[in-house]
Amino acid sequence: MSEATTYCATGRRKTSVARVWVTAGTGEITINNKPFEEYVPTLTLQNSVLEPFEKSNLLKKFDVKVVAKGGGISGQVGAIRLGISRALCEHDEELRPALKEVGLMRRDPRQKERKKYGQPGARKKFQFSKR
Repeated sequence: MSEATTYCATGRRKTSVARVWVTAGTGEITINNKPFEEYVPTLTLQNSVLEPFEKSNLLKKFDVKVVAKGGGISGQVGAIRLGISRALCEHDEELRPALKEVGLMRRDPRQKERKKYGQPGARKKFQFSKR
């Protein structure tokens, strides 16, 4: 593969969608045209974004450009993480078992449950009064 090859993938979580482009480079990560340290506020979430690179020993070897839409920051980070993992597998299929083993290749299926009529929320009921 040539140095200028770009690998693209899509990640989703909750209502967030992240389109990810991974190119060989110096480890620069840009999310919605901002440096990822600025876009992702907490250290825990930043580590979550970097996890696919750490597990595959490719830290500081790829530049990442991300366009994330929908949901909140936590859902977007989950989507970005899945997108990066998929793009790295596109780069080298040998990484797939290692990433799969730590759960980075699985799309988190949990969605918000809808609110039901006659109730204030999805599960919560209005207070019952006997008299």
